[in-house]
Amino acid sequence: MTNVRDSFHSRIGFVLAAAGSAIGLGNIWGFPTQAANNGGGAFLFVYLLVTLLLALPALYAEIYIGNQAQRNPVSALEYACKDSCPSVGRMAGKIGLVGALMMLSFYTIVAGWMLAHALSAVTELLGLIDLSHWLSTSSTLRNVIFTPIFILLGATIIHQGVHAGIEKWSARLMPLLLIMLIGLIIYILQQDGASEGLALYLIPDFSQVLNSKLIISAMGQAFFSLSIGVGGMMVYGSYMQKDKDIGKLVLSIAALDTFIAFMAGLLIIPALFVAQHSGQQVFVDHHLIGEGQLIFQILPTLFESMGAIGLIVAIGFFSLLSIAALTSTISSTEVPVSYLVEDKGMSRPKATWLVSLVVLIASMLLIANFDALFGLVIRLLTTIMQPLMCLFYFIVVGWIWNRGNKLSDKALQENKPKLKLWGNYLRFVCPILLTVVFVNVAFTG
Repeated sequence: MTNVRDSFHSRIGFVLAAAGSAIGLGNIWGFPTQAANNGGGAFLFVYLLVTLLLALPALYAEIYIGNQAQRNPVSALEYACKDSCPSVGRMAGKIGLVGALMMLSFYTIVAGWMLAHALSAVTELLGLIDLSHWLSTSSTLRNVIFTPIFILLGATIIHQGVHAGIEKWSARLMPLLLIMLIGLIIYILQQDGASEGLALYLIPDFSQVLNSKLIISAMGQAFFSLSIGVGGMMVYGSYMQKDKDIGKLVLSIAALDTFIAFMAGLLIIPALFVAQHSGQQVFVDHHLIGEGQLIFQILPTLFESMGAIGLIVAIGFFSLLSIAALTSTISSTEVPVSYLVEDKGMSRPKATWLVSLVVLIASMLLIANFDALFGLVIRLLTTIMQPLMCLFYFIVVGWIWNRGNKLSDKALQENKPKLKLWGNYLRFVCPILLTVVFVNVAFTG
């Protein structure tokens, strides 16, 4: 039986959806945190460099496989390995599917925190102080309530399909995210102390660029910020018609993702120095207090010090993070949904709600065993599963299927020297670079 697959109806729809997948909490908070802890401008310089050398080719490989196979990630990798090791390809696809579910299990919890903090500012503005305090205070009950709310939001979009759901809502949410981000940057940069953070962020100290810790951090951030290795980009690539210039599409996605990360740095790092200028302790020995949790410690206090306007800024900021989280979870949810629809014959609504139920159960298990499991699941996914999956993508594209010099990318076929150079880069250089990242991040970090 031949399935008529849903698809993106426009180039811009695909780019916005794929960029939405890449742009998430890692960009808007993870990147600025890493930059602040690793030399500011020096980190930014190395980050941009390794994005070009490693993350961009990995993104290309994942989207290319999905686009050429026109299948969900499990079937796409099986098809790509059909002449030598189809069972290995299918197993790798299922590992990616598990990785997507793992990502959703913790990502929806964190996204629930963002929703709670946005509502905390709203309720404080309305004078509901006790409710506002409860919303801004971490608790198991708050997690149990807000995690399902966020899962429901994502499922509502996914079950509508690729064009009517993912493409339409990405086209709405991504511009809104950008507008909110720019508005917050303009406000923060006008505050006392912001110029000091701006200088740290934009003026690189080139004596630090060869620091091994900085390089490892920048490589890991560049790789993970593009949301590669769990199949989300592959399934999005499969919803784009063949014979498109994949290279240009990938460049558009990476450019937008990197731009958002850069803009997030323009917001968060000056905001940290504004907080420091107002008397809050932000750094100890040039290292951020609380690292990733700082967003819930320093910034809410900063917003409160601004009075009523600070509450409005807080609503905008945490709404911004909620939107970023939502566009990222949509792509991860689509990975198992597409597999169930295409390989198991389920209807899209049934598959969507089944996957959402599985994610809810997994999230509740993490919440019930938060201290033991939450950090462990994140480390397993980001330092082991994602790097290994991308290494497999490079091996598939470079050695098993449509080897570098046989890539079917229409634009490359028209430029043979460029095709050969790019193909050899994917075959030889990328696996070595990615192995270095994996070894350093997994065994030294």
